Amino acid sequence: MSADTERAAPGDDQEWFASAKKIYPMAVHGTFRKIKWALLLLTLGVYYFLPFIRWDRGPNAPGQAVLVDLEGRRAYFFFIEIWPQEVYYITGLLIIAAITLFLMNAVAGRLWCGYLCPQTVWTDLFLFIERKVEGDRRERMALDRAPWTAEKVGKRALKHVLWLLVAWWTGGAWVLYFSDAPTLVHDLATLQAPFVAYAWIGILTATTYLLAGHMREQVCIYMCPWPRIQAALTDENALNVTYRWDRGEPRGSLKQNKALERQGLPAGDCVDCHQCFHACPTGVDIRKGAQLDCIQCGLCIDACDTVMLKVGKPTGLIAYDTDENIQRRVEGKDSVYKIVRPRTVIYAGFIALVGAIMLGALLTRDFAGISVLHDRNPIFVRLSDGSIRNGYTVRVLNKRNYERFFMLHVEGLPAETSVSAVGIERTFADRPVIDIGPDRTRELRVLVTVPAGAKLPESTDVTFRLTESVMGEVVTADDYFKAP
Repeated sequence: MSADTERAAPGDDQEWFASAKKIYPMAVHGTFRKIKWALLLLTLGVYYFLPFIRWDRGPNAPGQAVLVDLEGRRAYFFFIEIWPQEVYYITGLLIIAAITLFLMNAVAGRLWCGYLCPQTVWTDLFLFIERKVEGDRRERMALDRAPWTAEKVGKRALKHVLWLLVAWWTGGAWVLYFSDAPTLVHDLATLQAPFVAYAWIGILTATTYLLAGHMREQVCIYMCPWPRIQAALTDENALNVTYRWDRGEPRGSLKQNKALERQGLPAGDCVDCHQCFHACPTGVDIRKGAQLDCIQCGLCIDACDTVMLKVGKPTGLIAYDTDENIQRRVEGKDSVYKIVRPRTVIYAGFIALVGAIMLGALLTRDFAGISVLHDRNPIFVRLSDGSIRNGYTVRVLNKRNYERFFMLHVEGLPAETSVSAVGIERTFADRPVIDIGPDRTRELRVLVTVPAGAKLPESTDVTFRLTESVMGEVVTADDYFKAP
């Protein structure tokens, strides 16, 4: 249901539900429309073409800059490589995204909804195509009322074909993030790609076509939970697209307002032209105040400013403002804009903190790993010569895309202690040298033997130290050595 639909309380002779009225947003020009065009081109440009950017990671590594390699269980973002064990980076990004939404809401309401939400961006693109094919608001309304002719069929067919092409490329671009883009494009074109690729392209094509072409504002009003959430997070200092009724009322036609002015009676600047309403993509009359349907895209501001310039009035009758400022102006006080306040500072600080933690973890992370599991049965073995042996299962991880060699050493035991790895014959300074292929893990059985006569407590803390032979990278794992 659009904003201009009457919402009367249901009674005996009234229906509980009303059919949605089709909305015909008119084209507008101005500052906020330019901002939306710029963001649309930027976001869609990144989405559609980012998979084709190359990045040299050396041999045995994919050359796509941004790639989610499900088969290899890796995610790549330019110089960053994420392993499954590092899923906490995804958690951090989700936390930052959520707090960024809160910050945007605290500063200026539904900035995300009006400018960056995928539903808004693709709906804008679909509306642009619709206007180019069928005309602006009046032409589209007339076309809907007109009988079916060859011209009408042609326009409708062309519009839907263009919509489907955009939706198809949208679905196709998505799957390119999960496989080498040029190779997958070739396979798709020659019908050699896996079935799952065609299935996902079909699913995403259908959803984009339906959501952006047909459902449009219904998604924002009824399907999306964010309008309900953000309403609970906002406060009186958050800027919102606002009709400044202190200046606009009493409203009336330009002729009526001028007549009132000649009589010395109060007249508002609003000429009741309804251009703000006609420009709204969700059908909201902003003059009725804050509404759940409003995505605060600012197009009504551009529409109103255009009219104000034509009638010789100052712009800004509709603008980003607060109800508190309107009340202050009514009382003869100056407007106050509190962008920096405890709420926004806390949000920004939390974003910076999580970002710093993630950056620190990224800069200090290891490209190798080791885990140790002590044998349970038996815990230790006394050999015939009186020495004590403990067995361990050691798993070594190589995160680099080339083969590496690691020396294994156990610390915390007497110097005469021997360390051997089953199946490993190569040693250096009596230490096993373990070779691991690129992006691989290797599980080994390691035997640690303390010679007879060594006086050890029942349990001794030990450290397994793994040292890379070329770069000198060191990773460790703690465990224990059991003795009688």
